[in-house]
Amino acid sequence: MLIKRIHIILFTGITGFIFSCSPKNISTKYYYQNEKVLDKIEETYKQLNQWAPFTIGFTGRSFTTVSVEIITDTLSYIYEFAVDDPRLMDTLDKYHPSPAKVFELIKQMQSIRCTWIRNLDYYVDEKKNSLIFMSIKPVSLKAPLSYHKYYVLTYFQQPQYFDSEGRLLDKRKLRRLRKINGEIFHRINDKVCYTISGNFR
Repeated sequence: MLIKRIHIILFTGITGFIFSCSPKNISTKYYYQNEKVLDKIEETYKQLNQWAPFTIGFTGRSFTTVSVEIITDTLSYIYEFAVDDPRLMDTLDKYHPSPAKVFELIKQMQSIRCTWIRNLDYYVDEKKNSLIFMSIKPVSLKAPLSYHKYYVLTYFQQPQYFDSEGRLLDKRKLRRLRKINGEIFHRINDKVCYTISGNFR
């Protein structure tokens, strides 16, 4: 009887640990623990991108080198600098009306290990929509499940549809899963979704 109780306790404990470490629980918990800074990065980028389109990404594990893509009507220019390189500010000053705010955004991304942020366009019923795509490599997701994975967030402008399992749908009526960059996304709230991916962009 005692052995049976021990087995039950061990099984319950192991099951609880596995459940608490599931990607859904880790991801949702991470978002709400860092909600203010994540939402601040998204809001800042959305505003700055409207003034002059660009993307930002960090290269390398040290998060000391940043890649900036400047998007114009005809061409895209990609620059890579150390974050403390004076040429970074010179470049931002040349292409963006608010270089100081872009640099502040870069520092915010660096502080939370956000590897990539960009604006993505998509179409629903031939109508153009946009979302903010953000990938993060947080320390808290390195173990035991993520390995070389990235925590990817999508911020939609309008509330989205989800199935009973919380998976993002293309449309409510069609009940078809919507994939972004080949990935299935899951609900955090009506406008924010997440996935765990091997790719950061």
